[in-house]
Amino acid sequence: MPLDIHPIPTRRRLSARNTLGALLFMLAGACAHAQRINWDSLTVLAQTRAQKPFQSNGDKLPADLAALDYDQVRDIRFRPDRGTWRAEALPFEAQYFHLGLYQTAPVRIHEIAPDGTVRHLPYRSEDFHFGHNTLDTKAWGDLGHAGFRVHYPLNSTAYKDELIVFQGASYFRALGMDQQYGLSARGLAIDTVGGSGEEFPRFTEFWLVRPTPDAKELTIYALLESPRSTGAYRFVVRPGTETVTTVTARVFLRQGAGPVATLGLAPLTSMFLSGENQPMPGDFRPEVHDSDGLMMVTGEGEWLWRPLQRPKSPAVSSFTMSNPRGFGLMQRDRNFASFQDVEARYERRPSAWVKPLGDWGPGRVELMQLPTPDETHDNIVAYWVPARLPAPGQPLEWAYELHWQGETQQRPPSSWVTQTRRGYGYTKLSAAEQIGQPQYVIDFAGPALDALPADAPVRAVVSSNANGRVLEQLAYPNPATRSWRVTLRVQRIDPAQPVELRAFLQHNNDTVSETWTHLLLPE
Repeated sequence: MPLDIHPIPTRRRLSARNTLGALLFMLAGACAHAQRINWDSLTVLAQTRAQKPFQSNGDKLPADLAALDYDQVRDIRFRPDRGTWRAEALPFEAQYFHLGLYQTAPVRIHEIAPDGTVRHLPYRSEDFHFGHNTLDTKAWGDLGHAGFRVHYPLNSTAYKDELIVFQGASYFRALGMDQQYGLSARGLAIDTVGGSGEEFPRFTEFWLVRPTPDAKELTIYALLESPRSTGAYRFVVRPGTETVTTVTARVFLRQGAGPVATLGLAPLTSMFLSGENQPMPGDFRPEVHDSDGLMMVTGEGEWLWRPLQRPKSPAVSSFTMSNPRGFGLMQRDRNFASFQDVEARYERRPSAWVKPLGDWGPGRVELMQLPTPDETHDNIVAYWVPARLPAPGQPLEWAYELHWQGETQQRPPSSWVTQTRRGYGYTKLSAAEQIGQPQYVIDFAGPALDALPADAPVRAVVSSNANGRVLEQLAYPNPATRSWRVTLRVQRIDPAQPVELRAFLQHNNDTVSETWTHLLLPE
């Protein structure tokens, strides 16, 4: 379905301090859910909400639940035998997260039966183990849940693994075979860059479509709300070696809520602390990251690779294009030796590749990189920004496939960057000259290069913006890895300004690699 702007034909959480408050919360959306939910009726619900002012959720958790610390909240576990569809032995089953500490905003969750009828899935304290906590759960009623996760026999028919999780704002993340959770996706990003501060829309309600006994995919509907937006979302999850989530969205900007500076579609959120291009002093691990680069392919077919960095101050890069064929935050490095982390297993973290469906028109891929003191903070965000926004009350519609990939992942058809390193070996340059004239070593590999003899006339095509002067550029085969290596040295003109670099390999008049792009940040 294309990204389009066109007219569509024509719950808050209340107090959960006691049973009466919980009952009111349960009834808040009764009118909306008395009829069956499908894609069009969910769209009408989102459009109706967009015509009214946003009502913030200012209520609190029950006092004894709100008082729990991190370890106490972690001690609350869902009972797997209470999972939705567990007793029916269906291929998919759902389990739920408990509210507490950082997760204080409840979501309402429903099931859509094969005949289209809707059944509310209430919070029930008996569905949880509370560990060593002593809590008066009888007075809570239907609190709602913090989110949910779907299980499926992904790696073995004998066990149902976690497949996809929805928890916190509009965040979700999924796994393919032999993968371990890393980066996350979001439903929508608002003013991550620009505006008066970032707004985090959240999924407030979900509808899980009951699967058939032989189902190979699961459909999930969601309602998104925020001070300046509402949205109808449909997720079709197909598990496999790479799990594919097909996302269809219709988003409305809320009337009278103020302008949006940056509307980010198909946002991805990840972590980069250190890599071969930016080691972390004192850390025994050579690299620490969930993703090591942003990959893009323009509507004209140019493949771009931007290695990620941990900047000293926020850094934003934009890549203007029309009708993108794809973009994603990728974990290209799949070698344990690159990370040496037995617990985190960063080499198993998935890449997330966004494949637009239909014509997305003009816009830009935007990358924000933030400083971070450690790997517990996500500091990388990438998303698509359409050039044109809808008028308040009119839908912006788009669809895409989100591929959660592991060892086998999307790559350019020619050749690609396998590593980027910055620094010098033996050199007669002074320390000041090394800072002002940094050197990069970039390795490329792939079928287009494999087909060339070692003495092929391959050259590096390197360019810079006006703040950089390319002093050296060489391309030569690397027999140790059967790849090609580019070394380049650039001089900064104004040390206080960034330098944009681009490099690719050319054989005769043919481009035989993706384009390496790099932002040399001020020291």
